[in-house]
Amino acid sequence: MELIPVIDVLNGIAVHAVRGKRKEYKPLKSILCDSADPIAVASAFNTCGFEELYIADLDAIMGKGENFSVFERIAEATGLRLMVDAGICDLNQARQLLQHKVSKVIIGTETLPNLGVVKEAIERFGSDRVIVSLDLKAGKVLSKSESLQSMSALELACKLQGVGVGELIVLDLARVGSGEGVDFVLLDQLLKKVNMRVLVGGGVRDVADLVKLKALGIYGALVATALHSGKITMNELREMV
Repeated sequence: MELIPVIDVLNGIAVHAVRGKRKEYKPLKSILCDSADPIAVASAFNTCGFEELYIADLDAIMGKGENFSVFERIAEATGLRLMVDAGICDLNQARQLLQHKVSKVIIGTETLPNLGVVKEAIERFGSDRVIVSLDLKAGKVLSKSESLQSMSALELACKLQGVGVGELIVLDLARVGSGEGVDFVLLDQLLKKVNMRVLVGGGVRDVADLVKLKALGIYGALVATALHSGKITMNELREMV
């Protein structure tokens, strides 16, 4: 199972994301790095041996600008492969993102206007460069689109598979930074419904959670708080591997 560290960028700096309450996010404090500079945090992850990094550009997601130059600097400084959610809602935005040293563009349902955008992006850039984030809040689909919002998580996952999605992130914002654990029941149900690489984010607490996710058949886990707090250590990860 892949373990992918996370950086949430807001106002140009790395922040500690908690339960999706973005107005309350504060600069990141981490045992891995003494700075909230995204490049420094990414470099710390690189030093730990990670090869891929998930970045949530909260400025872009909230319509407050973008951090394309930050992505380029991270890629140049670390060589990490970047998967980035920058609030993509059309093909042009996806194209721009991929031109800034980003390996995979994440299209989150939070900003997705319709499934046609996903289908077009996959046809244009390939399924290996497009990931969809099934954004949830307390188990319910998070989206500006009423038609998407009216679907259950399982129904939408099946629809996404139908338009060619091969890699899906299940991300419950209400669990992010909460230490409550992930929704194993939903994940088990989802894995029985779809045939996609499924990653999970939000609420991963410790190595025990990672072991359980791996046994369930999850392809990858996005982890932030547990790494920054030391609840998951690099020694534990090496032993797990």
